[in-house]
Order: sequence, then structure tokens, then C-alpha cells
Amino acid sequence: MISHEMNGLYAITPGITDTTQLCEMTRQAIAGGVQYVQYRNKIADYRLRLAQANALSKLCKQYGTRLIINDHYDLAIEVDADGIHIGKEDIAITDARDYLGQNKIIGVSCYNQLELALGAERMGADYVAFGAFFCSKTKTNTVRASTDLLSEAKKKLNIPIVAIGGITLANASSLIAHGSNSIAVCHELFGTQDIQFVAKKFSQLFFRTEQTFSSSSLMTSK
Repeated sequence: MISHEMNGLYAITPGITDTTQLCEMTRQAIAGGVQYVQYRNKIADYRLRLAQANALSKLCKQYGTRLIINDHYDLAIEVDADGIHIGKEDIAITDARDYLGQNKIIGVSCYNQLELALGAERMGADYVAFGAFFCSKTKTNTVRASTDLLSEAKKKLNIPIVAIGGITLANASSLIAHGSNSIAVCHELFGTQDIQFVAKKFSQLFFRTEQTFSSSSLMTSK
């Protein structure tokens, strides 16, 4: 299995039916520094999902951004996406690997369960996602995760960690500081008037948080 590094802003697309609008919103997000785009549309039928995933695949390849498909491994294969993201009710990790191959990314939702994440790593997941850390406008029936979970997971996992759920510019830094390699954002990014500007602000948080952490480490070591 190929090792996949992951860091920076991870955008989860909104559930809209206008493919042209979706691509333009995503283009703005990529221009602002988004590193990963997860296509997630629970209201679309198969034909619309295929059309949108195809359009996003072309867009992401144009800009060198990774495209992850939520749930649908067959759709990921059809549009040659970079990988899939699955939850506990979806396809098994080992089956997904068999279908997708060794060079594709498999991300797994682990909610607030470290043991689930450790198991996912053993089964070949490329990254795990914890959350929700805050109240989410996208998913209202989620479990809550804590920053202590991130700190503990960082010590025990050897694969990247993604934080998700109600993340804003005001609270993202704490998640990065506690060990999240990437933050997944939907509403706070795509629900704004200037998507590119907000994406850039999110992306800058990683550099600033790393600087602050490095400075604190140097002060402690003196």
C-alpha cells in the first residue's frame, strides 16, 4: 500500500443540484488553498452524482487537487477519483481496497472512537476522521469528539488524522494544535460570499499553528 501524506484544508462539497455552480464553488475553494475535495451529495440520484463527480474529477485533475468520493466506491472507480471516504455502515475497508487498488486513498469515519481508528489503520486505511468536534449544520445527529481524543490519537496512530464537524475559522486552530493533520469543512466554506478568501484564511491557520507550536517547543526546551 502506498503511503499518502495528508495536510491542510479538506473541503466537503454541499448538496446542490446545479453542477455548474458546484464546480465554480469548488474552483474558488481550490484557488484558496484546498488540498482535498470530498464529493458528497445525499440528495442526488445516480445520474446526477455521476455527472457531478465527473465534472469535479476533471476540475481537480486540472488543479492537482485530490478528489475523494463519499461512500460510493463504484462512482470513485467510474470517474477515476483519488479515493473514497467511508463510514461504519459502508463497504468494508478490505473490500474497498480490493476494488480500488493499492494506489487509491481510503479514509474512514471513526467518530469519537480511538479503537475504531486503530482498527481502521490495521485494516489499511490511509487516514481516519474524528468528529463532530462542534455543533454541525451539515449533520445534526452526530456524536461529539474532544480535543483530548486528537492528542491521544496522535500518539498512537501512524496515519493522518482529519477533524470534522462544525469547524470554523474561530475554532480550527485548536484542532490543528492538538494533532489534526487536516480539517474538513463544508458550511463554513461553501456557505460564504467569498469562498476563495475563506479557504485562504483556513489554509493559513496550518502555517500559523505550526509556527506557534514550534516556538512553544523551543521555549520549553530552554
